[in-house]
Amino acid sequence: MAEYIYETHLHTREGSACGKLLGAEQADLYKGFGYTGIVVTDHFFNGNCAVPRDLPWKERVERFCAGYRGAKARGDEIGLQVFFGLETNFSGQEFLLYGISEEWLKEQEDMLSWSPAEQFEKVKSAGGFVVQAHPYREAPYIAQVRLYPDCCEAFEISNALNASRGEGFNERAAAYAREHGIPVTGGSDAHAKVQLRGGVVFEKKWESIEDYANAVRSGSGYRVITDFLER
Repeated sequence: MAEYIYETHLHTREGSACGKLLGAEQADLYKGFGYTGIVVTDHFFNGNCAVPRDLPWKERVERFCAGYRGAKARGDEIGLQVFFGLETNFSGQEFLLYGISEEWLKEQEDMLSWSPAEQFEKVKSAGGFVVQAHPYREAPYIAQVRLYPDCCEAFEISNALNASRGEGFNERAAAYAREHGIPVTGGSDAHAKVQLRGGVVFEKKWESIEDYANAVRSGSGYRVITDFLER
C-alpha cells in the first residue's frame, strides 16, 4: 500500500524569527526527504514572529504569509503539496491553526486580544482545526505547562524537537491524550536543515487540509511518526 508523508509543523525564515530556511528552501528539502506535502506554520504575531510589529495589520499579515507563498510556489514547481497554517502563542503555550486563510486573518484585527477559548471558537466557526502544540514542553520561554483540551481538537504528541531533548515531553503528552481520549498528531517543528524529522503518514493523498483535520478527528487513515530520523 502506498504511503503519503506530511509535515504538519514547519517554520520559515520569512515568517518566524527562529526560522533558518526560506520557504522555498524548506520545500526543496522536504521533496528530497520523500514527503508528499508540508504545512507552513510560522510563528504568529503573539509569538516569535519575524514581521515588524509597527506595520498596519493587513500589511503585517501579507508579510507573515511570505514564507508560505514561497514554499507554495516552489512546491508547485517540484510536485510537493504545500498548505497554510500558523502557530499562536499564549505565554509560551502554543497552538497550531489549520484550515484558515490569509484573507481570513486580514479580517481578524482583534486576534491578539483573544483567549485560547475565543481562538478555538472563532477558528472552528471559520471551518478550521486547532491543535495544541507540544503540550508538555518545558523551556525558558514557557512560563508554565498548561493543558488546553477544551481549546483544541487534538494534541501534538510526537514533536521532533521535543524528542531531540530526550526529556519525556512527548511521552507525557501521549499518555494524557490516551487517558482522556484526545485525538493525536505529530510534526517536526522544523526550523533548520539538520534536525530530527517526523510528521504523519497517510493512506491517501490529501485533496485539501480538511483531509488532515477529518482523519485526526476520526483517528483513522493515518499514523503519527515516532521513529524520528535526522534528515
